[in-house]
Amino acid sequence: MLGVILAFPEKRWENYTMPVKDEPVVKLTEMKLKMSKRIEEVLTIVRKDKLRIYSLHVSTPIPIVARNKMEALLKAMPDEPFFLAEGNMPLIQPFLVNYLIGLYLEDEPEAVIPVWRDGSAEVTHAVYEPDALSEAIEAALSEGHKSLSSITEFLDFEPVSVEELIKRNPKVSLSFFKVKSSLDRAFAEENLEK
Repeated sequence: MLGVILAFPEKRWENYTMPVKDEPVVKLTEMKLKMSKRIEEVLTIVRKDKLRIYSLHVSTPIPIVARNKMEALLKAMPDEPFFLAEGNMPLIQPFLVNYLIGLYLEDEPEAVIPVWRDGSAEVTHAVYEPDALSEAIEAALSEGHKSLSSITEFLDFEPVSVEELIKRNPKVSLSFFKVKSSLDRAFAEENLEK
């Protein structure tokens, strides 16, 4: 299956090239995805004007001109099912990626998305069927939504309880950690497997 990394900053604090253990966080995220036995190739969606920077760090950058992450994902949508991650998730656990892909392959729903007890969905840590995701993004955009998390309203997805996964393996919680600041960077460095 394809892995797709969304390294398309919308906000100032979103820095996917922030160094963690002397490597850009996006490169570490790509390396973790490649460690998943069910991921065959990883594509990284980047801003077209940042292509030169990202081409130094990731194997397959896809340059896109778009206003936001939803639009960028829509323009770079692959033709086959894929696992989506955000470029600032260097602690993503390959075994969890394999598990979520396995659930998708078993039932082939429109998507398999981890969901927290409060109902919030981890949309950048999920498996998607591209046609269903395209329709969901188009519907969300047509209704004026700008946040990628709004796509869950337009998808018939299989929810997976994050808390249940964490009960089975506490390391799952690291998968959802995003590096946003120097404090986050320190935590990531402490928790990266050597």
